[in-house]
Amino acid sequence: MSKKIFSGVQPTGNLHLGNYIGAIKNFVDLQNDPNNFCIYCVVDLHAITVKQNPEELKKNIRETTAAFIASGLDYKKSIIFNQSLVPAHSEGSWILSCIARMGWLNRMTQFKEKAGKDKEKASVGLYIYPILMAADILLYDATHVPVGGDQKQHLELSRDIANKFNLDFNSPDFLIAPEPLIQKNFARIMSLKDGNKKMSKSDPSELSRINLNDSTDEIFNKIKKAKTDTQPLPENENDLATRPEAENLLGIYSSLNDQSIKNTINEFSGKNFSEFKEKLASLVVDKISPISSEIKKLLKDEKFIDEVLNNGAQKADKIASAKIKNLKKIIGL
Repeated sequence: MSKKIFSGVQPTGNLHLGNYIGAIKNFVDLQNDPNNFCIYCVVDLHAITVKQNPEELKKNIRETTAAFIASGLDYKKSIIFNQSLVPAHSEGSWILSCIARMGWLNRMTQFKEKAGKDKEKASVGLYIYPILMAADILLYDATHVPVGGDQKQHLELSRDIANKFNLDFNSPDFLIAPEPLIQKNFARIMSLKDGNKKMSKSDPSELSRINLNDSTDEIFNKIKKAKTDTQPLPENENDLATRPEAENLLGIYSSLNDQSIKNTINEFSGKNFSEFKEKLASLVVDKISPISSEIKKLLKDEKFIDEVLNNGAQKADKIASAKIKNLKKIIGL
């Protein structure tokens, strides 16, 4: 069965190993399945829910696009564009915000986590951005959306909005309620300094993450200093339940080597971490260095990156603007 897949990545700059394993690597696999039609968006409108430096934002949009291409996303096979170049996203977001209900948004745990105690000072955009996310998805009739566990609630909101619109305007199946594509293995890569925290650019310690543009020496140093425990590597998967750092490092190795964590445990069972870390660092360098080199090469050609985004936006706009036109007709505009 063919799938139409939509996913977006915020242009936060300095993408890291967690972004690659948890999202981009999966995007490439989905693209390479001939049954899939894939649309990948640099969601720059989502980025401005918090204040951005304009020059940094431009740089980050290009850097995220370069990381997509360097990792194997093919702009000839998939549509790759940035959200702000397609006006239908903003227009669709407003129309769908008139369908969504306050109670639905009040249940969104991501806003509570991001706004924290200062929610009165948070932007309205941060509160309503799940509706923009719904517009992103619904305008393309996406049937499936790759999401992490932390975004599943937002996808449910997209489904609620689609179903309510179809019901309110007696338009069965006009907006397609998308299904989640949840990556079963290695969806969450954790910090190298704390196996209970997600790898994140916002962590103040550079040693907590491997950036896609890190040098070979930086990668070896970060893996060498990655937190572990005093025991040898585990002999079975059950042993990982209380050893988050060991589980994280074994998961990184397994994902990059395209094998199960069980096979990785069999390979390294009983060995010490220093030996394993050498192998892991070499594997990370083998997989990430070509991507890093390609990103640096692409960033020297801003014109090419902008052409990829503009061409992708033209394709995306054709789809999304047609959907908006029909959406307006249905609601009487």
